[in-house]
Amino acid sequence: MPDSLHQEQVLILDFGSQTTQLIARRVRESHVYCEIHPFNMPLEAIKNFKPKGIILSGGPSSVHDEGAPLADPKIFELGVPLLGICYGMQLLAHQLGGVVEKAQRREYGPASIDIDLQGDIFHEIEKEGVRVWMSHGDRILKLPPSFKAMAHSDNSPAAAMGDPHRHLYGVQFHPEVAHTPCGKDILENFLFRICGCRPAWTMKSFVESAIGSLRNKIGNDHVICALSGGVDSSVVAVLLHEAIGTQLHCIFVNNGLLRKGEAETVQRVFRDHFEINLIYIDASAEFLDRLKGVSDPERKRKIIGNLFIEVFEREAAGIEDARYLAQGTLYPDVIESVSFKGPSATIKTHHNVGGLPEKMKLELIEPLRELFKDEVRLVGRELGLPERIIMRHPFPGPGLAIRMIGELSPENLEILREADAVIQEEIEASGWYEHVWQSFAVLLPVRSVGVMGDERTYDQVIALRAVESVDAMTADWARLPYEVLAKISNRIINEVKGVNRVVYDISSKPPSTIEWE
Repeated sequence: MPDSLHQEQVLILDFGSQTTQLIARRVRESHVYCEIHPFNMPLEAIKNFKPKGIILSGGPSSVHDEGAPLADPKIFELGVPLLGICYGMQLLAHQLGGVVEKAQRREYGPASIDIDLQGDIFHEIEKEGVRVWMSHGDRILKLPPSFKAMAHSDNSPAAAMGDPHRHLYGVQFHPEVAHTPCGKDILENFLFRICGCRPAWTMKSFVESAIGSLRNKIGNDHVICALSGGVDSSVVAVLLHEAIGTQLHCIFVNNGLLRKGEAETVQRVFRDHFEINLIYIDASAEFLDRLKGVSDPERKRKIIGNLFIEVFEREAAGIEDARYLAQGTLYPDVIESVSFKGPSATIKTHHNVGGLPEKMKLELIEPLRELFKDEVRLVGRELGLPERIIMRHPFPGPGLAIRMIGELSPENLEILREADAVIQEEIEASGWYEHVWQSFAVLLPVRSVGVMGDERTYDQVIALRAVESVDAMTADWARLPYEVLAKISNRIINEVKGVNRVVYDISSKPPSTIEWE
């Protein structure tokens, strides 16, 4: 992105908190651009970033732990406003001459604080009985020189502190979580009143900037995009089409493991509506033949991934002047590659295109690598994508292969596909589609006895899975109404031949995973 879009940006230094990404999302929801970097980001890199403000995240450590992560003390001398959250506040106190001690009573969960100094980060925040979310075992015993306590709770004499002259602040609670109702106001006070940011980060400005940036980068070269029909690859495709038109070549591979009607929908939307140069390849028979007799889930994934590369490479070889491969890498993938715990080996690849740039000697282009999933959906709306694609539930690259436990067969794939279609229809009709992260059918490798009419049956079992989540890192099973569950079960058993029982998966992640394989 051009620097003009990021003239006002906030830096978040990650000390290992589970809610660091949530801090970033809250900042961006206030239309201020921010990035997450490890706590040990070099000072020179911090200066080059030119942040309008710095936020120190929470973390699982105590400042007294051996090897506890510390900030470069020189960041406190940069003259940049700084906000420490939970561990970040304790770190601020510890490194600036205060005293942090283990609290006699730990605070985890809802708490009430009273504001002692209104204004600054507590501008227009009520004075007494402010509900917040705590999660700490240490507390500030002695404030650093020049700091004042700005709030207290029964357990924390300094639930917030500040040195307004140096624009340094700390809060013991988590303003980024929904359980702190005034958290958004506190963060916005820091962003706008303390840091002087302007709310300039919008998806309209992102689209305009991205289109210009892509045109400049790509020039007259051609780009290949692996289109899956999911929101990420769909937004990448339409964004690139807006930027370079016929220089974009989208390849959509039907691996025979798609949902009902998916291949037709993708062609109708992208070829007919957006008039994108779309190459459709029906490789169903090839995939099913390669998967014959395979039941191990990891072998299934590898076979599907490798064959996808073969098919994609074969088709892409005929596209002249192709220099780039477009991927839907998102910001959480980028964060993971430079995480608090140390760099990952590689950034996660999108869909099944891992290995393609090396094999095909293409350069990667990742237009969405700065965005969170909710921002990608907003970009999709700016670009005029159909709501059904924008809000589409995540669908795994290996498709129905990992939702059929054991060996695949065309007959069982048809059963699974039809059962899944019933689930999607009923979840949408009930109004629950936008409230769950994913909902799908799993075909189990067991049979059960049933009675249909006067006949005894010995047919298959479908497991219904529906989960609520924000980022798929954790998930809880969705409390679907009984009437919705009943209608799904009745329709599947009555309409899908070969199924006589439906069960509902009520396990959470962790300890379970969202997918079964």
